[in-house]
This record gives sequence, structure tokens and C-alpha cells, in this order.
Amino acid sequence: MTEDAGRHGDPSTFSRSLMAGAIAGTTVDLSLYPIDTLKTRLQSSAGFARSGGFSGIYKGVGSAFVGSAPGAALFFVTYERCKTLLKQARLADDDDGLVGSSNGRAIWRRWSEPVDHMIAGSVGEVAACAVRVPTEVIKQRAQASQHPSSWAALRGILGQTRSRGLVHVWRELYRGWAVTVLREVPFTMIQFPLWEAMKAWRRRDTGFDTVSGLESGLFGSVAGAVAAGITTPLDVLKTRMMLAAEKERTFAMLFHILRRSGPTAFFAGIGPRVVWISAGGAIFLGSYEWAMNALRHDT
Repeated sequence: MTEDAGRHGDPSTFSRSLMAGAIAGTTVDLSLYPIDTLKTRLQSSAGFARSGGFSGIYKGVGSAFVGSAPGAALFFVTYERCKTLLKQARLADDDDGLVGSSNGRAIWRRWSEPVDHMIAGSVGEVAACAVRVPTEVIKQRAQASQHPSSWAALRGILGQTRSRGLVHVWRELYRGWAVTVLREVPFTMIQFPLWEAMKAWRRRDTGFDTVSGLESGLFGSVAGAVAAGITTPLDVLKTRMMLAAEKERTFAMLFHILRRSGPTAFFAGIGPRVVWISAGGAIFLGSYEWAMNALRHDT
């Protein structure tokens, strides 16, 4: 890599993460869509049976197909770029002796990479939510049988333009933005440092510079299962807000769920969610690593 490429970012890394992210996002969302539908219906305030039960489990798949590739590509491009910038800043500080005492430097070296991964993942999730939230709103309304298809759900929202204005339509498409970010950031702050740590351990163990797609998928599955279980309450809150007939504030919805269903409601769908995200982590991060390795060999 040239000095200029190192300063401004490696173009090949950008293009690889863009394409690999798009492949990973499309692969995981389409392969696990039925489990996602069942999880959404379990969390719906209307109940599992009234939301469609086991019928029509591919409702809303159109929005997932359209939104998966750009959402995942945007996440990984941002994630990889932030990782590079943070690493460069950390190494520059270390070279300049800005961390402090030798003990302080040792502690910082131990925790700096996980912190980098937490920050990069968080920034990536916020960026990806620009695509993910409208996709989720449309998809979940179709999954919960509020509309017969993704296209019908989108038309239902856009059809309110004349009667309620563009601002209202924009708010509808981004309903649940705050709680989605609130769910995705903690999830990523758990999953990605775990995934990266397991990959680093494997690289040290084998002496190779990379891990295989299969190994990355296994590590992604474990990390995803842990993160999914911990963040299930936030997922329930996000689903209820997106499916509500009228927009409601986050804390108002939180207390509404507590009053109506009790604290156990926040763990509705935890089984399908952990299974879905564990399998999703394997497919998503396995296919991403496989695509990155394949593209690396082609460049």
C-alpha cells in the first residue's frame, strides 16, 4: 500500500467491503426470512395467530430483498473505514507517547482494539439505519398481516402524503428510528468485538493472516447468539413501536407494555430471535469473510 493510500484509505478495501457487505446482507436476509416473520408475529401486540400465525411467512420479502444489499454494504464500508481511522490514530498516539505510563500503555493496548470495534460498529449501525429502518417498517407491517405485501405497505404510507403531508410520511417511514439505533448499537457493541476477538485468536493459533469463511461463520454465530439474548427487550420495544397504529414515544410505549403485559413481554420471541440471529451471524459474517477473501485474491 502506498503512503497516500494508507493516509486516505485503501480503495480496494472500500470496494471489497462494499461488495462483500451487499452479498452478506442479501444472503442472510433471504435465507432466514421465515424465522424473522415468526419472531415479528410473536412480538406483535395483536398476538401471533391474529398476525398471521404460520401462514404467509414470506410476506414482506420484497422490501427485505431491496433493502438488504445497500444496508449491509453501507454498514461494512463505514465499519471498515472507521476501524482503519481509529487504528491509525491509536498507533500515532502510541508512537508519540501520549497514552501515559508503561502500565497505562499496556492496559490501553489490551483494550484499544475492542473499543475500536465498538465505536466502528456503532457508527456503521447508525449509517445503515438510514436504509434499514424504512425497510423494517414496511417489512414488519406486511409480516404482521397489516398489509398483504411490502408494496401495499409502502403504498399505504405514501398514500398519506396528500392528507397528512410529506413530513408525516417521512416520520412514518422512519418510525422507530431511535429505538432501532438503541437496539442495534448495543447489539453491535457486543457482537463485533466478540467476533473480532475470536478471529484474532484463530489467526494467532494458526499463524495465518486470515480466517476462513467457515471459521468466521462459527464465531459470528456464537457472538450473535450472545448479543441477541441480551438485547431482546430492545427488539420487542422496537417491534411494538413500528407496528403501533399511531406513533408513540419510546418511554410511553415502554410503560404501556409493562402495564398491559408485564416484564415478561420484553422477552417475547427470544427463542426464535436467538436461533435466527445465531444462524444469521453464521451466514452473514461467514459469507462476508468468504467474499472478502475471494475478492482479496482477485485484486
